[in-house]
Amino acid sequence: MPEDLRGLAELLLEAATLKWVARAGWRMRGVPEAESVAEHSYGVALVALALADVFQAEADARPGLDLGRLLPMALLHDLAEVRLTDLPASALRLLGGEAKREAEASALRPLLDPLPSRGRLVALWHEFEDATSPEGRLVRDADKLEMMIQCLRYEQAGCRGLEEFWQAMDVHCWHYPLSARLYAQLRELRPGAD
Repeated sequence: MPEDLRGLAELLLEAATLKWVARAGWRMRGVPEAESVAEHSYGVALVALALADVFQAEADARPGLDLGRLLPMALLHDLAEVRLTDLPASALRLLGGEAKREAEASALRPLLDPLPSRGRLVALWHEFEDATSPEGRLVRDADKLEMMIQCLRYEQAGCRGLEEFWQAMDVHCWHYPLSARLYAQLRELRPGAD
């Protein structure tokens, strides 16, 4: 294999490992066959795309969102977990958000080294992490919404003991009213919801 593509092949092979990295929060609550980080990342990209489409339709005078920035953010937002794994909320409370962020940034940079646009992609990841752009804020909302979509799916399949996820999102500060409206709709769809 030519040396110039070896790094790219290694990146893609390592990233494929996310298909086997289970989302820790679901596993810790006894969800059988919990989704993988790769499945979650796909869901975040789809939620972000759908939100952006509705957002644009409702925008009128607001500036549009750049899908060329939004979708890479969604696809890359958890890529560092290929090296760090998915850390549950209990671990994050002990480590702190800044330690997690620094570790993820340290893991992400060498992962993206084979790509010519690595600097731009790392910058997009930082925009997501810091919510410093409209696209970053929308993907942050999409990340939480995808988690709640999955939570609802697990509850619809009979899983119990996931109330803490809903309680956390009930007090979550959404970046966009559209996201809050979608969350409220998901809440209404819960089994046994009034």
